[in-house]
Amino acid sequence: MTNVAPRARRAHPHRAMLPTHGRRHNLSLILQSLYSAGPMSRADLARTVGLTKVTVSDLVAELLGSNHAVEVGPAAQGRPGKPATLVDVNRSGLQIVGVDLAEHQVLRAAVLDLDGTILSRVERPVPPIADAAVDPREDPVVRAVVELVHEAIAAATAPLLGIGVGTPGIVGPGGAVDTAPNLGWDDVPLREVLHEATGLPVFVSNDADAAAHAVSTFGGGSDDMMLVKIGRGVGCGLIVGGQRVRGAHYAAGEIGHVTVGTDNGSACRCGKSGCLETWLSAPNLERLLAEADPDDPERPLRDGGERLAIAIAPVVAALDLEEVVIAGPQGLVGDVLLGQVDATLRSRLLARPATERVVRRASDPDDIVLRGAAVLVLWDQLGVA
Repeated sequence: MTNVAPRARRAHPHRAMLPTHGRRHNLSLILQSLYSAGPMSRADLARTVGLTKVTVSDLVAELLGSNHAVEVGPAAQGRPGKPATLVDVNRSGLQIVGVDLAEHQVLRAAVLDLDGTILSRVERPVPPIADAAVDPREDPVVRAVVELVHEAIAAATAPLLGIGVGTPGIVGPGGAVDTAPNLGWDDVPLREVLHEATGLPVFVSNDADAAAHAVSTFGGGSDDMMLVKIGRGVGCGLIVGGQRVRGAHYAAGEIGHVTVGTDNGSACRCGKSGCLETWLSAPNLERLLAEADPDDPERPLRDGGERLAIAIAPVVAALDLEEVVIAGPQGLVGDVLLGQVDATLRSRLLARPATERVVRRASDPDDIVLRGAAVLVLWDQLGVA
């Protein structure tokens, strides 16, 4: 037996806190409380976050000075004396650019307010994917993304907090796309390219991760859930105990290129055969539906749902997930596919009451990545989500 030295544990910076980190944490507490509860007086904030009135007043003054918070008027008169002034997150005075690179026909971007409301949209067709490796800055898709972001920035009507991007593929901690077979990308420094082009803070995430953040923040998602995103490819985002699971190599949820079954299947762009994406990505599923037997036109939807459930059943069981949320084109993700996923999961998992696990469609599938990309910016810049 070979002796293998144990791998060193990764450092976890949040385990140690400098004084400056403590102040940043308290500022985040204030903003988080306001974002969740709405306008509050300084006295109510102090009671909510457990800090003194003097400390809260000091923190609120800093947030007003940075334009991250605003005074919104007096509280309703409830007792004698001058009414307290209410403070809120600057919901309409700051904006975010969200970018979605996961659709199989278009590149999409939008300007959003801090509540995730889309204020304006821009789109560009996906250019031809490069056949051979090129300088990332000369890649036709990268150039199109830069142009798209500039167009979105021009549509903003308030100061921008930053740019959030949801992209297919594996995204490293520095915002570089390590690999995205469906875009022909390897080692594309997307965050760096967009920051250099705009001067704004940029945050890049896998598209399914971004979608999971959107459901968790805006869509009523549970603390233990899987979000499956069907688009140009197939991926999933995992929320466990209220925290996003990233994995040792930042590739948690990369299920699209998992071989499903023992019947080989079709050739995949990644070079393997029988990947989940060959049954379930939007382009492949649309093609299979077009070629389906007229006597059984829904067969591709059932096959895709079954293959998806086979791929995720071990994860759902191992993590005891409460719900599986599926986001994708409305014409594809409907009762047939959802019903097959649910039925196959039930046949492969320990029997439980029907109320204990839910398979459902995302409530806002068309904009879920755009809104999730905005959450990335909200969390990093304001500490709220």
